[in-house]
Amino acid sequence: MGSNFRWKLLSLIVLVALSIYALYPTFRYYSMTEADRARMDPKALDSVRSNALKLGLDLQGGMHLVLELDRSALRDEEVPEAMSRAIEIMRNRVDRFGVAEPSIQRQGTDRMVIELPGLLDKDRAINLVGQTALLEFKLVKNDQDAHRALERLDRALAAKETAGAAVTDTELVALTHPLTDLMPYWPDLPYGGTFVPETDFPKARALLATVSVDSILPIDAQVLWGKSPEIYQSTSGRILYVIDRRPQLTGRGLANAVRRVGGDPTRPQAASVQLTLNAEGTRTFRRVTAQNIGRLLAIVLDDQVASAPRIKERIPTAQASITGIGTDEEAKDLATVLQAGALPAPVNIIQEMTVGASLGTDSIRRGTNAALIGALVVVAFMLIYYRASGLIAVAALFFNMLFLFAALAGMRGTLTLPGIAGMALTVGMAVDANVLIFERIREELAAGKKLRGAIDAGYHRAFRAILDSNVTTLISAGVLWWIASGPIQGFATTLFIGILANLYTAVMISRMVYDVYAARPGVEKISI
Repeated sequence: MGSNFRWKLLSLIVLVALSIYALYPTFRYYSMTEADRARMDPKALDSVRSNALKLGLDLQGGMHLVLELDRSALRDEEVPEAMSRAIEIMRNRVDRFGVAEPSIQRQGTDRMVIELPGLLDKDRAINLVGQTALLEFKLVKNDQDAHRALERLDRALAAKETAGAAVTDTELVALTHPLTDLMPYWPDLPYGGTFVPETDFPKARALLATVSVDSILPIDAQVLWGKSPEIYQSTSGRILYVIDRRPQLTGRGLANAVRRVGGDPTRPQAASVQLTLNAEGTRTFRRVTAQNIGRLLAIVLDDQVASAPRIKERIPTAQASITGIGTDEEAKDLATVLQAGALPAPVNIIQEMTVGASLGTDSIRRGTNAALIGALVVVAFMLIYYRASGLIAVAALFFNMLFLFAALAGMRGTLTLPGIAGMALTVGMAVDANVLIFERIREELAAGKKLRGAIDAGYHRAFRAILDSNVTTLISAGVLWWIASGPIQGFATTLFIGILANLYTAVMISRMVYDVYAARPGVEKISI
């Protein structure tokens, strides 16, 4: 058989060894129970999981979101750059969020498709991707300015309610304070703002929506609600802050944001987000705190006041914190979106879909069963029709699938239902190649050639047809991969790798087995 055979055998051994090495993390990860994973060192588990073959959204469940960039504040020529920046920020957010193998793809000029496999918490996913994350530090107005601003709103709301209506003097007096009447502790300003009980909060917010607040307030003022409920005098409610419109510092001065426990003296065990400012932010923060000792500084996130601590002294350090956060998980997500940066424009979620874990499990079962049934039918046909040669084809098919799975794992690929369909098509192409070879060998044997000559001629004559059919399929798969996205791209990837493996296994491996068999003394027949 000579040195040529030895090189073929060596290449096969190397490929099999590399395939086993690439697939070992996959076998290890998916063979572990949840208890095994809980006992394992987190870093070691992350290493195994990152190297294992991933399951797509359709197999393990998760979130599918379609987001559209709000173009109202952008010029047409600014949209492409804003979209690229939005995709980059979303990718950073999702990567820090810890979702395995997320998919973020552009769709058209102002849309993106985000798939988050394994994430089934709908509200958390929407909160993660939907926040603009515009961080601003703004001074809270002093009590006198805040009272004047709220009284102006009261008068405007009263005038709107009585406009065009015939009311008595008694009724007019009752309608004089539609907003502040919802504030039981008015004119006190607890926490730096006016307090509205939670039961009246929807009504107060709806009242403010009926007028143009910006046109009523002084040009340098605005009102913003607190992000989270507060407790005042044993009552739960929201704070309505009157603050400066101009920010003293923005998220551009932020260097880092991390979740931690503590930071709020009144609630030592509550979650908070520790902010670290960059050099420019530190200089600005130092100046602002030095010039405004005694005033409240509101930390505003997406037009909601996250907290409003009082400046007690000049703060020379680069540290600040956001308190009043509900849960540790919320603090972690807030740190994630702040660190990833603010979106260049708001995004609107125009489509959302949750794929449940049970659907993913059912998809795996159905897909696996379909592939197994198809493979068994093919194996049965090959064994019955081609006998021992059919067994050689089955062995070549086994190596084909081994190399295919190994390549996907080595490329950190993701297995999806369309990918399983690509594997099924690969099986068909592999069988087709073996059928061409076997039929050619049969023809050569029927023409009177000896076994060695029939094998050589069969492979030589079948190779051109095999190459043509596989190359055309490779081109189709390549084009699909290039222009498509999502499920179609997964199908194309699996098919492309499977066809490459097929060119090796159908021709090389089966030929090696025939060469070994035909080299035995006195062998002149073959079971085909």
